[in-house]
Amino acid sequence: MKYVIIGGDAAGMSAAMQIVRSKDHHDITVLEKGEIYSYGQCGLPYTISGIVDEPEDVIARSVETFRNKYHIDAKINHEVTKVDPSTKTVYGKRTNTGESFMYHYDKLLIASGASPVTPDWEGIDLEGVFQINTIPDTNDILSYLNKNIKNVTIVGGGFIGLEMAENFNDIGKNVTIIQRGNQLMTPFDRDMAELIYEEAKKQGIKVKFNESVQRFSGKKVVEKVITNQAEYETDLVLISVGVNPNTKFVGEEFEIGEKNELIVNDYMQTNVPDVYAAGDCASQYHRIKQQNDYVPLGTHANKQGMIAGQNLAGDSAKFHGIVGTSILKFHNLEIGRTGLSEKEAKKLSMDFDSVKITTRPVASYYSNQEELTVKIVYEKPTKRLLGGQIIGNKGVDKRIDVLATALYHHMTTVHLLDLDLSYAPPFNGVWDPIQQAAKRTL
Repeated sequence: MKYVIIGGDAAGMSAAMQIVRSKDHHDITVLEKGEIYSYGQCGLPYTISGIVDEPEDVIARSVETFRNKYHIDAKINHEVTKVDPSTKTVYGKRTNTGESFMYHYDKLLIASGASPVTPDWEGIDLEGVFQINTIPDTNDILSYLNKNIKNVTIVGGGFIGLEMAENFNDIGKNVTIIQRGNQLMTPFDRDMAELIYEEAKKQGIKVKFNESVQRFSGKKVVEKVITNQAEYETDLVLISVGVNPNTKFVGEEFEIGEKNELIVNDYMQTNVPDVYAAGDCASQYHRIKQQNDYVPLGTHANKQGMIAGQNLAGDSAKFHGIVGTSILKFHNLEIGRTGLSEKEAKKLSMDFDSVKITTRPVASYYSNQEELTVKIVYEKPTKRLLGGQIIGNKGVDKRIDVLATALYHHMTTVHLLDLDLSYAPPFNGVWDPIQQAAKRTL
């Protein structure tokens, strides 16, 4: 069996390793556009402040390891430009030489990931304007920081934007975030996002809401960011306004979603025979929305890749979907969410209500230094849990994971009260904060 995998990162190599571990003889060729395999993108912002020593530290396995230990034909600098399902052929070019290539497959996995959205702004090619997606991107930023960089402008106040703002701020840069909308972290409801904004102000990070970037100016190096409202002097710009799935090379035979992601079923199969897809280029079934969604995260990429690999090797494994769980550290705040926000529930025309409380993550007599704001969204008639958002100084991860598990199993707010959760004064009160919130729904 000849396997071809497009993409050498989380989903692609999770799949490749499942095939390697199968009993059948494997012939695996992986086509990677870059030169680095299997690395943790999520760790890259922390190299800016030195929490992670070097960008290369996030590499899980080297190309040589895949080639020599696991006998995978791991190609580098191989960019796929076309897939022809009628002849089961993949075409492309080598990015370092321009040489064309083609490979035949019996089964194909598309795990090509996603790339940052690059707006068509004048001056985006000036020196000092960056995006962060790869290890080379990160090394370029670190190298540029050796210059006399004082003012950093970040375009976009989402996950990467906030992580980069924190890390630039930690090394003494003056940070300004330009956000097109009226809040940071748009997956959160606005009342919760206000807590994030307050933390940004405490840390001296400036946030400009309701401003759209028009262009960048400078002779050779970026000097100003011009928006529809004002001009800002800057020495470095980081653009983080979302990602697009890398699916331009697939033809009209493939079913594509609203964001150009490949639509897959529970077995990670596309609508084209013998072609699978996984990770940031593929859809994810959302268990609460009960429909396909596009939530590109490393957790999903690894799980989908593992399942795709099992099925490519002849098994019949299912991906049971997501509930939309994520977490972020932003200076003194832990910021977590899962399931639906009020905005999403309203968009889906659900009959919902919500409860929000501010409490302590530990017994109040043990410490009054930390706070936790918990918001849960639930279905009115049934009390079925729909989602949760938690922001605070301590213990957010513990509670968000409990809510994520409850959502996965379609539990109600009444069920939350029945949970036997751990308690000792340094860790919790006798009623956990999510149970305190659940009480308010009765």
